Amino acid sequence: QVQLVESGGGLVQAGGSLRLSCATSGRSISSYTMGWFRRAPGKEREFVAGIAWNSGGYADSVKGRFTISRVNAENTVYLQMNSLKPEDTAIYYCAAKYSSTNYYSEYDYWGQGTQVTVSS
Repeated sequence: QVQLVESGGGLVQAGGSLRLSCATSGRSISSYTMGWFRRAPGKEREFVAGIAWNSGGYADSVKGRFTISRVNAENTVYLQMNSLKPEDTAIYYCAAKYSSTNYYSEYDYWGQGTQVTVSS
């Protein structure tokens, strides 16, 4: 069992930056694939970024602006978000699953989410 707690959300102006953190407990994340998802008002949850042990990827909408990283020794995953746009406004969720090269979907563990609001 893996517990995930997100933090770092908030209100930021367009063009600004935020760094989200996902602190995990229960198991070492070194063998886990980690991902970030988001749900905007009135929309379905969507993939943002994911990182496996040897690869990672991003949604086209955030490519070049967001960076996912992991510090296994700290059991923490980060999402650095730069050049934020109003359309990035959403609840952001951290997710985990055991050892998979598919970082786009089928996650087993989820956090409660953190709100990111980007004003124009």
